[in-house]
Amino acid sequence: AIKPDPLARRPVSFNCARAVPILSAAMGKTDVVTREYTINLSKAVHGITFKKRAPRAVQAVKKFAQKQMKTSDVRVDVKLNKAIWSKGIRNVPRRLRIQISRRRNDDEDAEEDLYSYVTVAPEQNFAGVGTKVVDDA
Repeated sequence: AIKPDPLARRPVSFNCARAVPILSAAMGKTDVVTREYTINLSKAVHGITFKKRAPRAVQAVKKFAQKQMKTSDVRVDVKLNKAIWSKGIRNVPRRLRIQISRRRNDDEDAEEDLYSYVTVAPEQNFAGVGTKVVDDA
């Protein structure tokens, strides 16, 4: 008997015409959720010119949030921006613990009904902490 892959996180279906994996609609992109992640900014700014490091780190955070939450609209909190720029433009923090919330868009003329809001997590402890789902109570 074939055992299911324990590392598979989401159901994937294949389009036979192109043999490209298509994420199924049952993934739950439409729900509102908040998660905490640790992002390694030193990987994002490795080899980048000193005067472009902090702006590139902000871009990396936005790109990470887009990929994780599957929303093209990503908004960065002022506190997160200050945390990235806290050591200046050149010396970006190596790692940051961030909190990403997928929220409903209240604006009627918005293209998407969801957006991602990224802020700094309350505690900056990296030891043995993976991705955590935060309960919005």
